[in-house]
Amino acid sequence: MIVLDRINKTFRRAKRNAGFGEAVKALFSREYEVVHALEDLSFTINDGEMVGYIGPNGAGKSTTIKILCGVLKADSGSCVVDGRVPWKDRLRHVRDIGVVFGQRSQLWWDVPVIDSFELIRDVYKVDPAAYRRNLEELTALLDLSELVRTPTRNLSLGQRMRCELAASLLHSPRILFLDEPTIGLDAVSKIAVRSFIRKLNSERGTTVILTTHDMQDIEALTERILLIGRGRILLDGTLGELKKRFSDRKFLVVEYNGAAPALCEGMKPASEGSIVQGRVVLEVDPAILPVSAAISHIAAQTDILDISVSGISSEEMAAALYREYNI
Repeated sequence: MIVLDRINKTFRRAKRNAGFGEAVKALFSREYEVVHALEDLSFTINDGEMVGYIGPNGAGKSTTIKILCGVLKADSGSCVVDGRVPWKDRLRHVRDIGVVFGQRSQLWWDVPVIDSFELIRDVYKVDPAAYRRNLEELTALLDLSELVRTPTRNLSLGQRMRCELAASLLHSPRILFLDEPTIGLDAVSKIAVRSFIRKLNSERGTTVILTTHDMQDIEALTERILLIGRGRILLDGTLGELKKRFSDRKFLVVEYNGAAPALCEGMKPASEGSIVQGRVVLEVDPAILPVSAAISHIAAQTDILDISVSGISSEEMAAALYREYNI
C-alpha cells in the first residue's frame, strides 16, 4: 500500500537575464526563486491497483514519482510505501519497485541488451533460477528474443521501451512506476506495451502508477485517476465518473450524398472546417436536442451514407479538467 500524507517539496531555481554581463554578475551574486513543487499532497493507493496520475507539465507528477522511489526526500509530511519510508530505507525499498522513465534509459548504450540485464541481475542480487524464469517469461511476452542480443543504440524507440520494461521487472517488483512509458512509440508498440502491463497487473497483482500525457494510455489501462495541479491533488475519481461528468456533449459524424443539411437549435459545427461537401462533424447538446432527434433532422434533409455518434474524447476531457481547475 502507498500512503502520502501532506507531502511538501520545494526547490530553489536560479534566475538571470540574457547577456554576457548578466552571466558574469551571476558568478558573484545569484538570484533565486522558490518553486513549490508539492503542497500538502495526500493520497492512498491500494495493493494491486492501476492508477493514472495526470496533470499538465510542471504540476508535480515526476517529483511525486521520485519521492515514491526514494530519489528525492520530502521537505515535510509522511510517505510510506509498502511499510517503508522510501528515502530512509532505499536498499530494501528498491528491491520491491520497478521504474520506467520514458525519457531516460537504464540500459548500457553500447553493449547488447542481455549484458545490461545481467548487470541488473547482479545489482539486485536476483536468484539465478528466478532470473532465468523471469527472463524467459519477459522475452516471450514482450517479443525480445532477437532484441536482447542487439546493442541498445541500434534499437528503435519502441524496441528499447520494451527492453526497458523487461529490465524494470527482472527482479519481480511488487510496485511499478511508469513515467511516460509510451512516449514516441508507434501504434503497434503502444498496443503491445499496454497489453503487457494489463497482463502483468492481472496475473501478478503488480501495483501500477502510470504518469502520462497520453490519455489513451489512461483509458486503456486504468480505472482510477488522480489529477494533480500546482502540487496538489485536485481530483480523485474513476474514469467512468469523469465520462458521466462530461456526458453533456455528443458528436455526430455524418457522411451524406446530396445537399448539405441545415443545422437547427442544439447542434453546431464541432470545429472550424468540420463541414465539407459530403461530410459533417457536429456537436450536439442532448439537453436541447436529443441525439435521435438530431439524426432524424439530418435524415429528413439528405441521403445519409454513414453516421457515428461519440462522446467527448479522453484528450478533450483532460483539457476540460485543466480549464475547470485553472491549471
